[in-house]
Amino acid sequence: MHPVPGYGVTVTSMSIDDRPELDWVPRACTLPTAEQPLRLAEFDALFAAHLATAALDAPTRARLVLTGGPGLAERVADLAERESSCCSFFAFTTTATEVGAELGIEVPAAHASVLAALVRRAEAVKASA
Repeated sequence: MHPVPGYGVTVTSMSIDDRPELDWVPRACTLPTAEQPLRLAEFDALFAAHLATAALDAPTRARLVLTGGPGLAERVADLAERESSCCSFFAFTTTATEVGAELGIEVPAAHASVLAALVRRAEAVKASA
């Protein structure tokens, strides 16, 4: 067992199917199972602290607007780059704005449900923050 910030204790041999908070993570994800809660916690922290809006522009395209100080666009770009290295179907575009960053996300039609789940999670985390 090992500690996972914000999620208590996780058994390293758990599968995605054993953790409801990861039930939307596609099998195409190559991030080691033990690291997935940590990545999810990174996204949750970003959404809780910085998400202004999240919306699906189309079934395969979303836009997240994040507000924050200097360095936010770089932080978002770094997280997006690491995520696309394990879930190569994500195409992220990060744009610095006057108030923070805008994150564009596109996926193939086969992964539209993953994108919709990501947007729902972002909205839920923001609402509970």
